[in-house]
Amino acid sequence: MQNWLKKYIDPICPLFGIIPLISCFALNMLVYSGTMILCRDWTHYDLTTAFDKSIPLVPEWIYIYFGCYLFWVVNYIMAARIHRENKTAFYRFVATDMMSRLVCAVFYLGFPTTNIRPEFIPEGLSGHLLSFLYKIDQPTNLFPSIHCLVSWLCFIGIRSSKQVSLSYKIFSCIFALLVVASTQFTKQHYIADAVAGLLFAELLWLLNQKTCIYQFIQKPFEYLNHKLQLD
Repeated sequence: MQNWLKKYIDPICPLFGIIPLISCFALNMLVYSGTMILCRDWTHYDLTTAFDKSIPLVPEWIYIYFGCYLFWVVNYIMAARIHRENKTAFYRFVATDMMSRLVCAVFYLGFPTTNIRPEFIPEGLSGHLLSFLYKIDQPTNLFPSIHCLVSWLCFIGIRSSKQVSLSYKIFSCIFALLVVASTQFTKQHYIADAVAGLLFAELLWLLNQKTCIYQFIQKPFEYLNHKLQLD
């Protein structure tokens, strides 16, 4: 089994990164879904501004909004791949991701937010995809925007690496900003949600660069990886 993992999985995603990355996903789901359930009947606040009202609904942006999920997978795995020889840098990234979800949880519980989605008649594929999104995703847990936060972390995770080409860094930056725009034009988030997502991503990344907080995450993951022979 170990040889199979080394041969087929490790070239794609370093084995040491599998459990941390899965843990990031699990924590994300726990925070997003868990707080949504807990706050279901609580008072929610609408942060709509005049600027938000001036932005039109453009269903075609749903392709960027949904496309970012693939972007997340690729760049998070890339963050592990480029740090094979410097795992500390990878764990700083993982710590930033996990801490960001805990910050989100604090806001989702302490300051629940919502918005009023516009009524529209679905036309074409983009319209029906947006309608589908509205049906499966409640207009809650908006501040800060996880969509914007994670997309910016995808850029943060690779922007300082010499192993990543400049063209891909530029692409990641532009695509992350397009995701931010998509949250506005699909009316999934308002501008305050987006700005907060970007701001928290940068602040928590800086915190993990300047302190040793990330070691509280690195040590248990390294212990577990060693026990499972994934290091």
